[in-house]
Amino acid sequence: MNKTLVLLVDDEVPFVETMSKRLTKRELDVLTAFSGPEALKQLDEHPDVDVAVLGVKMPGMDGIETLREIKRLHPSVEVVMLTGYGTIESAIDGMKQGAFDFMVKPCDMDLLMNKIKEAKNKKTQHEQKIIEAKNLEIILRKGN
Repeated sequence: MNKTLVLLVDDEVPFVETMSKRLTKRELDVLTAFSGPEALKQLDEHPDVDVAVLGVKMPGMDGIETLREIKRLHPSVEVVMLTGYGTIESAIDGMKQGAFDFMVKPCDMDLLMNKIKEAKNKKTQHEQKIIEAKNLEIILRKGN
């Protein structure tokens, strides 16, 4: 199986740099972005991103707005929201907007790794169903 490609998005540069190193040590490929618009640009340039780990509180385009745009432009990317204690309502809103799950910062690395793995599995299963549906459509067309 291919390495999981993760996009880590948060406006706290030291946090992103530290998390990026920790995830890379755990055999993940990691891209980083420090704002919503930068995250969308990364996704345009890297359409093979599996999971975005997205901070909720960011200046300008916040995590919820960024999530909406990710789901609109890159619907197969799964998103794990990272939130501080004061913004759990935002994370719940994120779940309603299509986020895979949310975690409270600072997050346990093993738990985050499990969430990323689960999100990647969901993405892979979804993509497999799309392939199966397209194959079935081809078979049915040939039968007519």
